[in-house]
Amino acid sequence: MAETAPSSSPPAAPAAAPKNPAPSPASKPPATRSAFRLRKEPTVLGRFLAGALFLLLVLGLWTALTRGAAEARVLSPAVIGSPEEILGSFRSLWFDRALTRNLIASLWRVLQGFGLAALVGVPLGVACGTWPRINAFIAPLSVFGRNVPISALVPLTLVWFGIDELQKVMFIFVACVMFVVFDSARAIAGVDERYVHTALTLGAKPWQVVLKVLVPLALPDIFGSLRLLFGLAFGYIILAEMVNMSDGVGALILISQRRGPMEHVYLVLVALTLVAYGIDRGLLGVQRWLFPYREEEK
Repeated sequence: MAETAPSSSPPAAPAAAPKNPAPSPASKPPATRSAFRLRKEPTVLGRFLAGALFLLLVLGLWTALTRGAAEARVLSPAVIGSPEEILGSFRSLWFDRALTRNLIASLWRVLQGFGLAALVGVPLGVACGTWPRINAFIAPLSVFGRNVPISALVPLTLVWFGIDELQKVMFIFVACVMFVVFDSARAIAGVDERYVHTALTLGAKPWQVVLKVLVPLALPDIFGSLRLLFGLAFGYIILAEMVNMSDGVGALILISQRRGPMEHVYLVLVALTLVAYGIDRGLLGVQRWLFPYREEEK
């Protein structure tokens, strides 16, 4: 029987594998509930409900720990009163201790001190970010100003500026100015170098590069930094106002802690937090209006 001659044509090449093969069922990530998906942003309603749930849990725990007669409570009234007791003392805080007047006095001191810090710190930060040699020159002062404990500045400013109103304003200035310088310098240094090269290629002078390229591009980050630092300054004022002051939230807290009622301390802290948060939201709105091209913060 004759044998069949082998074919001279080459064997067919295997089909090329697709560049992006569909993942097999075994390689797919495990299904999770949408509420607990990794890095999934909640909706506005979901964020509100989550915050409300947290507040309800805190309020429930607080009520449970302060229920009943004083001697039967888990937490003594000397530590913290019940929600009803604290809210009941709001009227005396508002009328007898002039809460609004003290908040306005503290806010005015913060505006003066932080305004001076921004007036000095932003131009100095721009210079440091533009010319690294200036940054290296003031680096020791910057490191000291950003790392010294805030409470240690109180006795220092008392020695330097006395015990009156000037000390409160300068305390805010000294506490904040080096942070303003550092953040402004970092914002300027973060501007892409290609913008500088392009401006120089087109014939711009160094001062034009600074004023028309670096500062405008870094201004959104500088403004955002100032907004966050202002919130810290609003908290710093409490330390300064506990020394030789008859008004302000710091003096109000100290008087309430010494003379009572202790409930006023918690109410002042809540009021201070709400005012600071309101100012922060207002500044965030201004930031979004001034720089709509930047990604909005959540």
